[in-house]
Amino acid sequence: MKLLTTVFTILFYVINMNAQDLPYYEIPEAPKEYTAGTVASRTIDGLGFRYYWATEGLTEKDLAYKPGDNTRSVFETVDHILVLSIMTLSTLENTEMKFPKEGSLSFKEMRKMTLENFKKSSDILRKATDLSQYVMKLKRGNGKVAEYPFWNQLNGPIGDALWHTGQIVSFRRSSGNPFPKGVSVLTGKVKR
Repeated sequence: MKLLTTVFTILFYVINMNAQDLPYYEIPEAPKEYTAGTVASRTIDGLGFRYYWATEGLTEKDLAYKPGDNTRSVFETVDHILVLSIMTLSTLENTEMKFPKEGSLSFKEMRKMTLENFKKSSDILRKATDLSQYVMKLKRGNGKVAEYPFWNQLNGPIGDALWHTGQIVSFRRSSGNPFPKGVSVLTGKVKR
């Protein structure tokens, strides 16, 4: 019995160590001053924290869940949030948006990439002094590029990612796997 207890204790710590290797297990320390960049950065930190815990511990059943025929599954929603994170990071890095080939990534890979994209985006914004330099460039089907100011990042990809993260929380509850206990979105901490 003592050996079994030791094994479970070690397993618990290994799982928690691996979980904390990804960004947003908890929200990073808040910046000391309020600027446009630090506020935008903190918004993405809040998104990253919510997304981390909305997607933590999802099962195959959860990933397949969708409330109706005309809705995305949780897996498809995770994929969509990855696309939104790429849109934001590409804007901030002033690089062309490159999306993974559909179906090429596992849930675990998409989750990791999304969290890392949020973290990189937050880090860039935290240091930013002029948000007007971040112009979103979307290539349309006709080959033309449409440009949008940073304002559209807030109500577009960032706002949309928050919206869909909330859907994942609702969907996982509906599939029988509620949001993990002890996670405080107010403080950005996990009660141990």
